[in-house]
Amino acid sequence: MDPLTVLITGSGAPGIKGTIFSLENNWDKRDIRIVGTDIKEEVIGTYICDRYYQISKPNTNEYLNQLLEICDTESVSVILPQNTAELSVLANNKRLFEKQGVSITLSNPHAIDIANNKDELLRCADRLGIPIPVSYLVNTSEKLMEYATRLGWPNKSIVVKPPESNGMRGVRIIDESVDLKTKFYSEKPSSLYTNMETLIRILGDAFPDLMVMEYLPGTEYTIDLLMNDETNVIVPRRRDVISSGITFQGTTENNQELIDSSNKLASEIGLTSAFGFQFKLDYNGVPKLLESNPRIQGTMVLSTFAGANIIYGAVKQALDEPIPEFNINWGTKIIRYWGGMGVYNKISAGML
Repeated sequence: MDPLTVLITGSGAPGIKGTIFSLENNWDKRDIRIVGTDIKEEVIGTYICDRYYQISKPNTNEYLNQLLEICDTESVSVILPQNTAELSVLANNKRLFEKQGVSITLSNPHAIDIANNKDELLRCADRLGIPIPVSYLVNTSEKLMEYATRLGWPNKSIVVKPPESNGMRGVRIIDESVDLKTKFYSEKPSSLYTNMETLIRILGDAFPDLMVMEYLPGTEYTIDLLMNDETNVIVPRRRDVISSGITFQGTTENNQELIDSSNKLASEIGLTSAFGFQFKLDYNGVPKLLESNPRIQGTMVLSTFAGANIIYGAVKQALDEPIPEFNINWGTKIIRYWGGMGVYNKISAGML
């Protein structure tokens, strides 16, 4: 098997080590050289990638030219994007890279746009009969209060989030029963819970579109997918312990309901390559769709541990190489821990 150079963007992301692990532990025993990029000068990818480049933000004119130049200099064959902000830019400019012989593991631009817009995604799922949380789009404090009341606030908790955002940015649980003073003294800083008075004081009378939706109290699931016309790999994993939006403990689960819903939704939107969905159980135990990540997900390495190396599979798809049938070991767990790297004079002094 010929060696390969793969470029991973967003190499300061929490999941970078898992992405590299999946590439290095590929079933072909293929030698893969890793080139990392990020908008920051120094991130963990600076030291664990074979080569590292600091690049401009995706919304700048320099971004594409810098990435194209890096691909040419490093003889890159495949790009694995990890940053939500760059997905539309890369999807809309695939041909520029293909002219250089570089493939990008991304869906088409239309599918990316739907997946990245939580409101559009939920409407699409609803049309397919896939359960979704009750939600409304608002842009004034008056409408926020109106629809919050319709959802049962202040007696029930509700959730607000921007239709387009990354990670936990802009997500808040509005819970009037929460004692914010007690939280201040007894818990580590967290901006997830707040009350309506505080939220409106922050937002003002008018603000960019915001989704106000029912609160789902149950277990959360992430679904890892690898799909195209020939491949259909779907791995649900339960998020057992979550910290700062990252799965610190999780378990793969052979949940046919989640598999069927994910397959139906992905096919309808036209998502391909490696990507994911997130679901959460409501008060009655019904899994309802939350959002999509149309890229490599932060804990997708758990699927690798379970026998379904979706990340390397995306590389194989991009190269038009065959993918074997995976034997998934359901019940496989991941347990994260805080690690770190010592650095002296910009040289690694050891890694935990």
